[in-house]
Amino acid sequence: MKKSLKVIKFAYFFACFFLLMGNTSCAYIDPSAVTYVIQAVAGVAIAVGAACTVYRHKIVKFFRSQKKKRARKKRPSEEQ
Repeated sequence: MKKSLKVIKFAYFFACFFLLMGNTSCAYIDPSAVTYVIQAVAGVAIAVGAACTVYRHKIVKFFRSQKKKRARKKRPSEEQ
């Protein structure tokens, strides 16, 4: 309970600090800079997706091999 209260107090202070101390600025964001950011985000998303796919295949392969092992162990006992 005390920890969550500390987190709430910190979040409140953080929000108030940035609302009261923030400065307005007039800036121009170059379209090529936005393109670099989009490319970086897309690259990370693709890499995470590929990693998830690789590990998903490994997990499925592991459980299939376990299923085959259990099926082999059950077969000799059923024949007796």
